[in-house]
Amino acid sequence: MIRQRSLTVRLTALFAVASTAVLVGLGLLIMSTVAKHFTDQDEQLLEKELELIRMVVNERGAGAITSTFGEALHNHPGFFVHISAANGQPMYSTLADANQPILTAAKRIAGSHSFAVNAGEHKQFQAIKAHLKDDKSGEQLQVIVAVDTEIHDHFMRNFKTTLILYVAGSALIVVLLSWWAARRGLAPLRAMSDKVQAVSSHNFGERMPIETLPVEIADLAAKLNAMLERLQQDFHRITNFSTDIAHELRTPITNLLTQTDVVLTQQRTNEAYRDTLSSNAEELQRLARTISDMLFLAQTENGISLPSYEPLQLQEEITELFDFYDALAEEKGLQLQLAGDATIRGDRLMVRRALSNLISNAMRYTPAAGSITVSIARSEGDVLVAVENDGPEIPAEHLPHLFDRFYRADKSRTKVDTDSAGLGLSITQAIMRAHQGDVTVRSVQRKTRFTLRFPHMVI
Repeated sequence: MIRQRSLTVRLTALFAVASTAVLVGLGLLIMSTVAKHFTDQDEQLLEKELELIRMVVNERGAGAITSTFGEALHNHPGFFVHISAANGQPMYSTLADANQPILTAAKRIAGSHSFAVNAGEHKQFQAIKAHLKDDKSGEQLQVIVAVDTEIHDHFMRNFKTTLILYVAGSALIVVLLSWWAARRGLAPLRAMSDKVQAVSSHNFGERMPIETLPVEIADLAAKLNAMLERLQQDFHRITNFSTDIAHELRTPITNLLTQTDVVLTQQRTNEAYRDTLSSNAEELQRLARTISDMLFLAQTENGISLPSYEPLQLQEEITELFDFYDALAEEKGLQLQLAGDATIRGDRLMVRRALSNLISNAMRYTPAAGSITVSIARSEGDVLVAVENDGPEIPAEHLPHLFDRFYRADKSRTKVDTDSAGLGLSITQAIMRAHQGDVTVRSVQRKTRFTLRFPHMVI
């Protein structure tokens, strides 16, 4: 199992590694710069002395070197000169036996070159090997000039030690500061975590304090707030739905139990039993329709897919529905009118069910001798189907809730008035969402209009 590390530890490690790498890189750069400066300084000194020897040889000859440089060079313990003839015979030298590694190293070098010599035990030399010609005697000379770099090397060793201690101490300080900065920087996340932890089914009102959060996580907090808002709405909807289901199912079940208990209290005639069974059958049919509608709505909540997807001529579909409701309309003295036509693509049974729900709902609330008009039109590529009926206006405060499950604008209405469970408009809305459309309602001037919008994508 992989052990998860906290974000604070990760940020601290990243800051520490990055800062230490910068410090080490800076230290190496300084060391290389200082070392190069010392090397250039030594080479300039050697070149200057070599040029002086060359000038003396050219002007006075090789024999004048001893008298010219002897005393001065002996008084310069850190500077060494070795001059020899072409056959290797020494002519002048300030090198002691301890400095023989310089000559050994010079023998391995052909031509004129500068070179460094490590003589051991912290003995370091910078040297130049060159060939000169004595113009007076025509003799070829080999000149080796060297300078002891021990003082420079000692400085570099001390500097390296100091730098290592400084980088180590700085790295420790950086770790502590990085941990502190990460803790401070992630404090808003911990505050968000505490807020989220406080959310429960009894306390959905907690929200992230977006105004006090850094810009980098304000967007995350806004999305969390939106999620909590959706969860709160869904939770309330489920709670209300459960309460409504219990209420809707309790009434017919209570009726069934009551009627059955009454019949069973004493011997009844066959006619009485048939009446009771007939009444129970009606209640059971109501229960079956309610349960079927609830199952359909549960499917739509999970993103129902259309069973079929075919061209539908709306005028033809609505005409067939009018034929179905014609007898009921004639009984109530209602006029059914249809205007317009259009073709959409969708599921035939689901579209019919949505239209049937609106038409039956209109017939339920249209007064006698009223009219119901279904109009079909196009608007910006969309197909609009409007079902309008005469009747009392629906109060504005009820309009936003008409598509809620089990919602009724008239709370006093009982089952005697209607066998509707209050799911028809919710099912219509679910069907339109499955077709990527929507349904709206408008009620003014004793006219109520429900409008189905089928988007152009499905036409």
